[in-house]
Amino acid sequence: MWLKPEEVLLKSALKLWVTERSNQYFLLQRRRGYGEGGGGITGLLVGTLDTVLDSTAKVAPYRILHQTPDSQVYWSIACGASLEEISQHWDWLQVNIMRTLSVFDSGDDITSFVQGKIRGLIAEESKSGGGDEDPEGFREAVLRFERLFGLPKREKLVTYFSCSYWRGRVPNQGWIYLSTNFICFYSYLLGNEVKLVFSWDEVSRLERTSSVLLAESIRVSVRGEDHFFSMFLRLQQTFLLMQQLADYTITRLFDKETFSTDHPLSDPLHITQRALEVHARNQAFRAFFRLPQEENLCEVYESFLWVPFSHYNTLGKVCVSERYLCFASQDGSQCHLIIPLREVVSVELPDRSSRALSVCVRGKRAFRFSEVRDFERLAATIRRKCSTSSSPQHSASAQLPLCDDEEDVMVGQTQAAVSTEALMNVFHPHDAENLDPKMLKERMKEQSWQIHFAEYGRGSGMFCTKKTRDLVVRGVPETLRGELWMLFSGAVNDMATHPGYYATLLDECMGNSSLACDEIERDLHRSLPEHPAFQTDTGISALRRVLTAYAHRNPKIGYCQAMNILTSVLLLYAKEEEAFWLLVAVCERMLPDYFNRRIIGALVDQAVFEELIRDHLTALTDHMTDLSFFSSVSLSWFLTLFISVLPIESAVNVVDCFFYDGIRAVLQLALAVLHYNMDNLLCCHDDAEAVTILNRFFDSVTNKDSPLPATVQQASAPANNKPAQSVDISDLIKEAYERFGEIRWEEVENMRKRSKLYVIQTLEETTKQNVLRVVAQDVKFSGPQLDELYLLFKRQHFISCYWSVCSSALQNHDPSLPYLDQYQLGQSQFTALFNLLLPWTPNTHDHTRSHSHTHSHLHSLARSVFRLADENADGLVNFKEFICTLDILYNGSFTEKLKFLFKLHLQPAGGPICKTFGPSASTLPAEELSLSTRFSECADDGVIRKSPERGRGKIDLQEYLKQWQDELQKKEESIKDLPRIKQTQFVRLSKTLYSVFHGDEEEESLYRAVARVTSLLLRMEEVGRRLQDNSPTKTPQTNPNTTPQTNPDTPADSDSAPTPLTPEPCSGGDHSPNTPPPPDSSPSDTSPPSTATSSPTGTSSSAIDTPVETPGDSSTAGEDWSFSFEQILASLLNEPAVVRFFERTVDAHKLIENARRNQLRDAR
Repeated sequence: MWLKPEEVLLKSALKLWVTERSNQYFLLQRRRGYGEGGGGITGLLVGTLDTVLDSTAKVAPYRILHQTPDSQVYWSIACGASLEEISQHWDWLQVNIMRTLSVFDSGDDITSFVQGKIRGLIAEESKSGGGDEDPEGFREAVLRFERLFGLPKREKLVTYFSCSYWRGRVPNQGWIYLSTNFICFYSYLLGNEVKLVFSWDEVSRLERTSSVLLAESIRVSVRGEDHFFSMFLRLQQTFLLMQQLADYTITRLFDKETFSTDHPLSDPLHITQRALEVHARNQAFRAFFRLPQEENLCEVYESFLWVPFSHYNTLGKVCVSERYLCFASQDGSQCHLIIPLREVVSVELPDRSSRALSVCVRGKRAFRFSEVRDFERLAATIRRKCSTSSSPQHSASAQLPLCDDEEDVMVGQTQAAVSTEALMNVFHPHDAENLDPKMLKERMKEQSWQIHFAEYGRGSGMFCTKKTRDLVVRGVPETLRGELWMLFSGAVNDMATHPGYYATLLDECMGNSSLACDEIERDLHRSLPEHPAFQTDTGISALRRVLTAYAHRNPKIGYCQAMNILTSVLLLYAKEEEAFWLLVAVCERMLPDYFNRRIIGALVDQAVFEELIRDHLTALTDHMTDLSFFSSVSLSWFLTLFISVLPIESAVNVVDCFFYDGIRAVLQLALAVLHYNMDNLLCCHDDAEAVTILNRFFDSVTNKDSPLPATVQQASAPANNKPAQSVDISDLIKEAYERFGEIRWEEVENMRKRSKLYVIQTLEETTKQNVLRVVAQDVKFSGPQLDELYLLFKRQHFISCYWSVCSSALQNHDPSLPYLDQYQLGQSQFTALFNLLLPWTPNTHDHTRSHSHTHSHLHSLARSVFRLADENADGLVNFKEFICTLDILYNGSFTEKLKFLFKLHLQPAGGPICKTFGPSASTLPAEELSLSTRFSECADDGVIRKSPERGRGKIDLQEYLKQWQDELQKKEESIKDLPRIKQTQFVRLSKTLYSVFHGDEEEESLYRAVARVTSLLLRMEEVGRRLQDNSPTKTPQTNPNTTPQTNPDTPADSDSAPTPLTPEPCSGGDHSPNTPPPPDSSPSDTSPPSTATSSPTGTSSSAIDTPVETPGDSSTAGEDWSFSFEQILASLLNEPAVVRFFERTVDAHKLIENARRNQLRDAR
């Protein structure tokens, strides 16, 4: 066991211990009196001493010491009761520590590192040993996690491990914390602190690696940078947990089409290490045995299964789920068995001495399991589950008919419409009297399978062994193809447990209109058009029904291209309902994520294919500079299982192997195709030449044993009348299994998990680059700044999704939309991010009441900015709308910034912002722009469906074209087109200016400048109103409450009354912009403007609250006054403090860095 490092003075202990092994840094010692030889008299004395002492003081006979060459002090770090135990610790030190110590310069650094590592191992052993029984230790880890990384308390810590993080060539010993959404690391050693926080959605690669310096480590790639973690006590367990957390996050946030709300880990607040391990185990169980998604592994037993045809017992594991009893061998016999519990008749215990039990099924068959440790419990479990599985819906009549004497049964009212025969039987019936050589070979295949059925069983409960695979590789007979496809894919179980489901789907969906139905109709006549079955209404109608039923069953997938080609082949050999369940098995289990809008599953397998090329076809790898060519050219191979490139009579053999071995068979065949054409591909000079070679090869593939007539076969004649050497599909498949058969299912699944992260992040990077390329043309931000801002925008979206089970914000990410609209922010998300990036942020250390008021006003400002930025009024802002708004505040001129603030206040608070500032904009009534009108199409889920892109599957292309045309015709807005700002709107504009000025070093000057401008504008407006009220033929009456002349530039002539409404009087007065306005003689003017009041921030300034008051003239008391933008602009231009404030250079880098640092903190 590992020990807490303690000092040992070796000189006083030399006679008591014997050194067995040693190196530069460690000693393995044995205590005298133990082991071989006994140690003579000294050993006898030591042994006697140890015996006489109390048992608690006894010393372990073996220990490991740490030493450094320049020190006389040794440290005890491990002890053991046996040589085997202490050797395990010694070997771990050799593999994980020795290579690392060479990078340190001093002995003190080496000792500190070793001590920290050993303490970490001790803590991890106590944690893993205690498990759920040690909640106190985990609670302390949670508190450390919250204190160190400052994440919201809602973030769930899953587990933590001791490890080392490599910064360059120097390791930093610390702890890695794995939470639901983040991977964190902390280390503090010799005054050097290392703190890392990465979100799982940023991880692009996660894999185990090894090098000369690092024996074995975990590499985590984040935003193009690699991070290495090593020296784990249980590296494989740690890696699997990290892989599961990354895959969970990627699926939930990026690949929502495959993530349902009833997912076992749907709630991110309740994910635990145990839940992750159980989920991973269930996934592997279902994938290996091809079971429905609702099946979970309940119990596992080690057992021997009696194999009657071979007369021996094979060792393996018995796996029990809710409705199935499965067995998989572990001795290399490749034998596996699936027994539906609905088929079980009885469970017997024939021989207790051998701990055996027999499971009897229908058809007078029995399976004998022996040497089961808890065989009585297993028998009781099977009996209990059989009682729940033997419900009426699981009766024998609902099973797939496998015997010749069984009748075809169709359930539901659509019996007359649904085809009950495979199309191949209708258009090419089996002729038993045909003595053609090909038919004779076909009958020989059938006989081989009949013998196999007699020995191994038929239908559910059939033994699958090496012999089964050999028969599949040779080709499945035409008459048995549909039956065996159903069996190998697991579709037979889906169909048996859902009787009448297909008929019900047809009743619900036939006749309905949808985008999926339109796409299906478009592709119906493109599906195997040369085959007679799809040249008539019989085949076309069956294909339509199957595809429409599946689109109705799984609206997340709906219909995707390539599904029609695959379904056409399924209908040739299976009945219509069987073809439907085969399609379900392919789309939802065997080829996950293949048939969606981004074909992520196919791209993942392309990445796996590239990796296999590097491993198995090194000559081709050395020749090709970029293997992505093979990914692009082979995409159709995987999407259609080679049906699109091979003649139909050859492609069905590939489908045979696929249903038995899954994607592994397709990968093997793809490698075999490249290997067969290796010499020709090595001579290619460009991609076009390589494509020609591969196309010519596929044209030469034949199936010499196919019994199909010439009218059905698709093998084409060689081009240019040049005879080409034909390749038989059976030989090609056989070579694929012989040459690449060592590729295991587990290896492929691990590659898939590893590649999925890379594929998702590559798609995300492509989206980012396209968005930035479009946006960069309209803003003045630099490329790196745009990159950082995009990541902040995207992260703000994810922050809203991290801790919610079904956040409505998840709907704001739609990869099927154009690049600009894939990520969008709602109002609350936008407000949080905008406030982080606002260049006019008040002093965060001021906690006065006025500061709170300012912050409240800035939040209100952010909401107004959101409404202004939301150009299409759909309640969401995309990145372009966001960045164009931010560009004005960061890089705009004084006029642009002031115009932006002016436009924010043209509508009542909380109302919509007027964006159409044409000549008639000012005449639009406010009720026509109300929120209720704009958001009248808001759905119950909070997602607004007004814009053409809202609502998956209902994209209005005409609306897109119209918006595009409007964008092209949009002209530069003139300040003369802006409407006049009214009284209440101007008051809010003044308050906004006070808020943005708060905390600035020239705060007092800015407040006074606003007061002067406000007072001047009010006086101008009042004088102008009085001049307008005077009749042209009437002499103005003297009013004791009026000032004879408030502005020297105001003409006395009544014909010039409109002049004060122009900006000239504002700029041509006698008042200096640097001095306060002069006192007014009019009581009506001096009462509001001249009274010194407190500013919103508590600073005393003149006329701060003036905008709140209206002019005191009784003749205009009931009317609103208004100002034009030119008046406000001209007045503020005469205030140098205001101009300096808005034209001050914004430190974008500092603000972006601050937002990145505080984005998660503010989420708390």
